[in-house]
Amino acid sequence: MEVEELEKRKSRKITSSSPSSALINNLDDGCLMHIFSFLSPIPDRYNTALVCHRWCYLACHPRLWLRVDRSVQDFSEPGVFPNIEEAVSAARPGDTILIAAGGSHLASNIQIKKPLCLIGGGELPDETTVICLRGSDSALEFLSTCKLTNLTVKAELGCCLLHRSGRLIIDECILQCESNPLDYLSCPIVSTAGSGVLPSNLKSDGDSISVSHTRIEGGAKAVLTSGDLALQQDQYLM
Repeated sequence: MEVEELEKRKSRKITSSSPSSALINNLDDGCLMHIFSFLSPIPDRYNTALVCHRWCYLACHPRLWLRVDRSVQDFSEPGVFPNIEEAVSAARPGDTILIAAGGSHLASNIQIKKPLCLIGGGELPDETTVICLRGSDSALEFLSTCKLTNLTVKAELGCCLLHRSGRLIIDECILQCESNPLDYLSCPIVSTAGSGVLPSNLKSDGDSISVSHTRIEGGAKAVLTSGDLALQQDQYLM
């Protein structure tokens, strides 16, 4: 009898310590997804997708972020897009767009008029590259508060990022203007905020650019501003 009782106790301990019986897994999908929404997209929410199949499905759900992935064959899956422009167009204010690592994503004068966060899907910024081809003013044009992180943006001629209004946060990125005889026409970041060139309905009282832990290469100068805009927290490497 004593042996049987000991075996039962051992069995209860193993069962109670099993991950499948953890209290958090007793929550329904809606509750878990709500919890995941409070996590920072990179690295916390990204890491939750590695826990199990269920968490991967919930952490990658289009309600939490949209994905740009050219390798996907069937784009009928909600929240997955072949390019950045389509993802930006479909996004709602406050959405996060995860841009898949590997290869290059083309971007030409893509206007962003709503608050968004664009994140590179690689471990390092040089694993996710956005290229602005010659003939375009910029890769991305910002007319609202946005954040850009863990991305490499390259421009052959012109600028990588064009800031019109709102607060632009650039963190842990690489901005590159290709070396060429027309370097004096290139700037990694150009801002016209405060210059009076925008309609009054698009102007913002909180116009600013914050650059941190970002490498900037090429061009006539790192940041070209007009009007009365000033750079904030400018921590970048040339």
